[in-house]
Amino acid sequence: MRIAYMLTSLGIGGAERQVVALAEHMAAQGHAVLLIVLKERQAEQWPTHIEVKYLEMQRSPLSILSGIARGRGLLRMFKPDLVHSHTFPANMVARALRLSGATPAVLSTIHNVYEGGWARMLAYRMTDPLTLHTTAVSTAAGKRFVELKAVPRRKCTILTNAIDTKEFAPDGTRRERMRTELAAGDDFIWLAAGRITAAKDYPNLLRAFAQAEAAWPQTQLWVAGEGNPPVCRELQRIASALGIAEKVCWLGLRRDMPALLDAADGFVLSSAWEGMPLVLGEAMAMEKPVVATDVGGVKEIAGTTGTIVSASDSVALGSAMLKAMGQPLEIRLAMGRAARQRIEEHFSAEVRLVEWETFYGAILGCDR
Repeated sequence: MRIAYMLTSLGIGGAERQVVALAEHMAAQGHAVLLIVLKERQAEQWPTHIEVKYLEMQRSPLSILSGIARGRGLLRMFKPDLVHSHTFPANMVARALRLSGATPAVLSTIHNVYEGGWARMLAYRMTDPLTLHTTAVSTAAGKRFVELKAVPRRKCTILTNAIDTKEFAPDGTRRERMRTELAAGDDFIWLAAGRITAAKDYPNLLRAFAQAEAAWPQTQLWVAGEGNPPVCRELQRIASALGIAEKVCWLGLRRDMPALLDAADGFVLSSAWEGMPLVLGEAMAMEKPVVATDVGGVKEIAGTTGTIVSASDSVALGSAMLKAMGQPLEIRLAMGRAARQRIEEHFSAEVRLVEWETFYGAILGCDR
């Protein structure tokens, strides 16, 4: 097969990581693969040996039209059997290119339960005839888009994210090294990770942590992720107002998530909305007890191995964090082992990536 993957950027995020992993898997299987990125090259982005072409689109209509024209030229040279696009902007551009005749087939993937308001949902609905099919990374995301009539039920399939259980595996030596580097001491370390955006609801997390820290002072919260400077400053202001500024470590963008997860004693997700949070699965693969809000596909990935609380409820989130800290070490370790086992059995990259290859063959009507 000849497959062109289209995504908005290659920035450090879960959706981008999944696309790169899938593209590299397909290339390793002997398929011809091309990555097409709508935005310009980012200062920090996922590395890949796959050929990448940048359309360098900006928000102006002229830039968008120019980018579509460049994309059309690229696809006419590459001659893909399929364009597999991810998230709203790339999904719309791929459909426009299908309309222009640049590709015979488009597959769209939805990565979140929320990809915009009614206008975007209408755009999905109106352009759906230009796609062969749409996949969603969680049952929750797929269900919501079907209910909103953005995607027909008959054309929606759930294919969940894949976790690399070889990369995300516990390492005791690495744990000690990272804890020393970040001055963890004997504190209970909570790790949260993800772009600093409204979706992650970090104010909710800070309020929850303040509640837990008041009852258990020997704890720290590490936050790995980048965001707009004004938003980050506001979060730091909130932490100061709550009296926890010295207990919160803002790590910024990190490329060493396995090491950070090794060093942590627990992982916390405070999101207001999600698709299928990749980092939650990674924390589970690293045998960490997890506390998370009940959004998107969180329950689907965590099952009964984590503690799930309502979104936007900092009291419930803080109580769950405190309860996890108070559990005997052997109980936490057992929870972590059960979490990794669940990832290995249901979400391992070795299984999920092969499923994608089979799915491509099915929707293209070929046996490959």
